[in-house]
Amino acid sequence: MRRTCTLVIMLSGLLGVGIDAEQWPHWRGPSASGVSPEQGLPVRWSDAENIAWKAPIAGLGVSSPIVWGDHVVVTSQLGSGEVRPGPRLVQSGNPLDAGERPLGAGSAGGDGKVTFVVSAFARRTGQLAWRFELPAEGPFPAVHEKHNLASPSPVADGERVYAWFATGQLAAIDASGRLAWKKHLGADYSPFEINWGHGSSPAVYKDQVILLCYHERASYLLALDARTGAVRWKSDATAGEISYSTPLVVETSSGPEIIVNSSAGVSGHDFATGKRLWHIDEPNRFPIPMPLFHDGTIYTSRGYRSSPFMAIRPGGRGNVAGTHVSWKATSGAPYISSLVQYNGLIYMVGDVGVLTVIDARTGERLHQERIGGVYTASPVAGDGKIYLLSEDGETIVLAEGRSPRILSRNRLDARQLASPAIAGGRLFIRADAALYAIGK
Repeated sequence: MRRTCTLVIMLSGLLGVGIDAEQWPHWRGPSASGVSPEQGLPVRWSDAENIAWKAPIAGLGVSSPIVWGDHVVVTSQLGSGEVRPGPRLVQSGNPLDAGERPLGAGSAGGDGKVTFVVSAFARRTGQLAWRFELPAEGPFPAVHEKHNLASPSPVADGERVYAWFATGQLAAIDASGRLAWKKHLGADYSPFEINWGHGSSPAVYKDQVILLCYHERASYLLALDARTGAVRWKSDATAGEISYSTPLVVETSSGPEIIVNSSAGVSGHDFATGKRLWHIDEPNRFPIPMPLFHDGTIYTSRGYRSSPFMAIRPGGRGNVAGTHVSWKATSGAPYISSLVQYNGLIYMVGDVGVLTVIDARTGERLHQERIGGVYTASPVAGDGKIYLLSEDGETIVLAEGRSPRILSRNRLDARQLASPAIAGGRLFIRADAALYAIGK
């Protein structure tokens, strides 16, 4: 816990803003790890119990909410894009019976055109504070039927919210909901064409917005000036190298590195130029999970079915598979959701409901049990608890430990694909077209 708080303080200095324990500026929280330092977090709720407020969201989407200052911010899409049936996590029986179902082609209020929406709600009351709309500019890439073009989650740095969409459009919005600047990377460089649709979210570090654009036609890392949107640098990768993951910036003794989970493997890149510094080669069809960083170690799973997962020391050069991998498990991690490391233990829940606990120092499997559900959202942790959100609306709350026990099973009449946010003693859960504030 002390290390988590230290990292929050470090990030506040790097971002130049006052991050406190009651903010959640990134879809993986203040330290990009899924961990909150708060106490007194909720244990039990339902549609009729312990709901502070519920607010409708204009349009549909599966991006995660973020919390900054007095606002909870979430993105969505009005209107229809092209969707295609895709593989499901449930491989036997009827996926609908397990709660796994399509998002829907459009939304109420759409008129055949596609509009991207960024909505800010008062975090204490749920009242709409402001709403920003960005007309979508084609061509519209086809996406998996379980999400849409508003899948990337926004990020905030205390001055602006950065909202990215699967066309390549990016908007920087100030605290009052006005546009500061915008970009269309799909038009500037190459169309955002990737099987099942773009999913990577922005990362903000110091005064740069880092964007991972690894697609079928062109693959590159891009750094933009957070204040103006001007290009700081662009670093090309091998053509055809793809990724659905979000980049992570970590501090090392030789300076900050950008960690990338891609179809070629895991790699570290120079923060100042984007140049690849080190790599671990391991082909993967669908690299989705985001890495996390704790006590000088990178923990990451690779994604796809029964994904490998590993612990890596940053700071290497060249191929570091034989020198910087502290431990590696060849299978067992989820297809989509990322890991969470909390007080020395790694928690993960498999696609169809197998909970696994790993010793973060050694990689040893300590516990495994079937708890049920279908999981796309990444787990979050805080206050001695682990939160696991199933697609069918159930959230399982665990007491942390080498053999964790289930404290509660809480059900909402909602589909839950987005990872939750924690702020001010509340859990913020995004359903397809609604936002819930759980807690007092």
